[in-house]
Amino acid sequence: MKDSTLSRRSFLKRASWASGAATFPFVSTRNVLGANERLNIAGIGSGGKGKADLTFCESQNIVALVDIDHQRATEMFEKFPQAKRYKDYRVMFDEMTDKIDAVTISTPDHMHFHPAIRAVHSNKHVFCQKPLTHTVWEARTLTQAAHKAGVATQMGNQGISSPKMRRDAEVVKAGALGEIKEMHCWTNRPGRYWKQGLERPKGNHPVPNHIDWDLWIGCAPWRPYNPAYHPFNWRAYWDFGT
Repeated sequence: MKDSTLSRRSFLKRASWASGAATFPFVSTRNVLGANERLNIAGIGSGGKGKADLTFCESQNIVALVDIDHQRATEMFEKFPQAKRYKDYRVMFDEMTDKIDAVTISTPDHMHFHPAIRAVHSNKHVFCQKPLTHTVWEARTLTQAAHKAGVATQMGNQGISSPKMRRDAEVVKAGALGEIKEMHCWTNRPGRYWKQGLERPKGNHPVPNHIDWDLWIGCAPWRPYNPAYHPFNWRAYWDFGT
């Protein structure tokens, strides 16, 4: 059985591996201390997709978990009991900047940029879920900041940066399938899984005690709490999805 330990070297290798598909491609080893040391990682967004991202990093030191919904993050709290718990990523950075090496960002799209730029400006390596940002300006600003800081970065394009997809691309490039003249792709994800373009929900709903709605809204225009937004279906609304 292969050793599943994720070293700093393999972290950087994996970060650079998918860079061709990412908008955020700069990778540098300047700020990495040593190949055999474990990274201290903070997870920003610890429920939903954050669970998968943090589980991928479980061989490292998960030192902080951030989520505005501590009920949804319970599984990761139990999985990493030694990690400090936060609702506000800014408080986490204020208290732990000198204790972390890297962050994973698995928040709704509208809240990717702000924790990412804070991490980069703090010289922390960043793994951020797709789509990278809510606007083109945010993507360009992050790219410039990453170049300046020299930190390792990766966007979570797991589907198209997997070994299978890379192998398939090599088969096509090698001409093994001949000239490809036409391709067909079908998906039901926008209708069944990632709903798109829905009308803004109406009605007054009390905010559950386990959710900090102000922090969830973050930099977006204020919208009253509605269970149609959280969890997951926020992607159907431009205020929060991309």
